[in-house]
Amino acid sequence: MALYHDATITPTKAELLTEWVPTQSWCPPSGGPVEVIGAYRFDDPEGQVGMEAHLVRVDDTVLHVPLTYRAEPVEGASATLVGEMDHSALGKRWVYDGFRDDRFILMLTGVAMTGQGEALGMVMYKGEWVIAPTHVRIRGGGWTQDRVSIDGLTPVSEDAAKTVYRNRRFELTIHRLLNHGDQPAIGLTAVWDGSPDPMVLAEVREF
Repeated sequence: MALYHDATITPTKAELLTEWVPTQSWCPPSGGPVEVIGAYRFDDPEGQVGMEAHLVRVDDTVLHVPLTYRAEPVEGASATLVGEMDHSALGKRWVYDGFRDDRFILMLTGVAMTGQGEALGMVMYKGEWVIAPTHVRIRGGGWTQDRVSIDGLTPVSEDAAKTVYRNRRFELTIHRLLNHGDQPAIGLTAVWDGSPDPMVLAEVREF
C-alpha cells in the first residue's frame, strides 16, 4: 500500500517534471509542453524509497518517466538527481531518475514478471481512509515457474527509446519512448482513459 499524505509539496511533481524532462536527450526537441498523463506506484519492501512512474506526453510522444523519492541523497548518484522537493509531512526529498535506481529496477522486474506489486494509494482525509486511484492502469505477468532471484540487473545498452539490463539469467528492457503493442510473454503494459490500447512499458526475457 502506498500511503499518500495530505501535504504540500514544493515544487510539485508536475513542476519538477516540466522543468527536468525537456533537458534530457530522450525528450523530443520540439519544445512542446510537458503534459502529465498519470502515474503508477510500487511499494518498497523496506519501506524507505518512494517509487512512482509517471507517463508524460510531449506533442504526440508518450514518455515513461519513473522517479524515486529518498530521504537522503544517494552517494555517487548526483548525475541521476532530478531535483529536490520539500514535503510538508515527510521533509526534504531527493528525487532520482528511476531508470538508474536499483530499487525501482528490482520492483519493476518483479511486477513485470508476476503482475503483482502495484501499490494501492491510500490517504487519511478528514479522519477517514480514502483511496486515491491512479489514472494509469498496468498489467504484468507471464512468469509461472519457481521463485528466482531478480537481483543484480545492470544496464548494458541504452538509447533514447529504451534501456536494456541484464543479470546472470534475465534481460530486462524498459521502454522510455512508449508505443502500442501486445502484452509481452513476460512484461508490463499500461492503459489509461483516452488510450485503451496497451502501451509496452517493460519486457523480460530469460536467457
